Amino acid sequence: MEPTQLLLAGMSGGVVALLLTVFGGGGSVLAVPLLLYVVGVRDPHMAIGASAAGVSLNALTALAGQAKAGRVRWPCAALFAVIGAAAAWAGSSVAKIIDGHHLLLAFAVAMAAVGLSMLLPKKNEGDPGVRLNRGMAPRVAVSGVGVGAAAGFFGIGGGFLIVPGLMWATGMTLAAAQATSLLSVAAFGASTAVNYSLSGLVDWSVVGAMTVGGAAGTLAGLPLSRRLGDNAKLGRQLFAGLILVVAVYVAVKAVAGG
Repeated sequence: MEPTQLLLAGMSGGVVALLLTVFGGGGSVLAVPLLLYVVGVRDPHMAIGASAAGVSLNALTALAGQAKAGRVRWPCAALFAVIGAAAAWAGSSVAKIIDGHHLLLAFAVAMAAVGLSMLLPKKNEGDPGVRLNRGMAPRVAVSGVGVGAAAGFFGIGGGFLIVPGLMWATGMTLAAAQATSLLSVAAFGASTAVNYSLSGLVDWSVVGAMTVGGAAGTLAGLPLSRRLGDNAKLGRQLFAGLILVVAVYVAVKAVAGG
């Protein structure tokens, strides 16, 4: 990687982290398009591998904050993450053997799903103090397998799937699910990144640059998120629109073979 590309990677990491901090889940899907079309990573598999690693590291940082605040439901988080991480390994193994342009087309579909999910109304109903029991464990396992496989295949954190998956399986509130999901986001990203790295498909200098930029983006996003106030919903809708536009662009580029 040229120094200019590493600088652009750092800036891309900053943009993704800032958007994640301000608007919540969904922003990490922009990492792959930024790496491909701004930084200049030529291989879609390399972009996905680096993105997965970066998502995992960012999730760990966010998880530490949520854990300190006591919002993480650890038994549910651990079961979902362990089973889902194994499925993410399987999903990423399949993705590695698929042609890069075909994979990007599938990734564009995933981006569109993320954007549309952000436009749906969110309900916070449920049990904030939910505890894992024998009755819900099978649902947590099934949900973890499905979400983990999808996250590994697309190389994304999968938070937009993990949160509703946890709510369906356990009956926890949206707020609890968002905090609890971070362990799975980190685990799925790590599983995917390690799998890709074993095939030489992760450039760790890019990951490092994105991580440094991400830390700066998070710091910049915190005061901005507090200032949004009543405009947060509108901002989230605009952000979802941006993701949908980028999804179309990625799809067009994938079909065109460039």
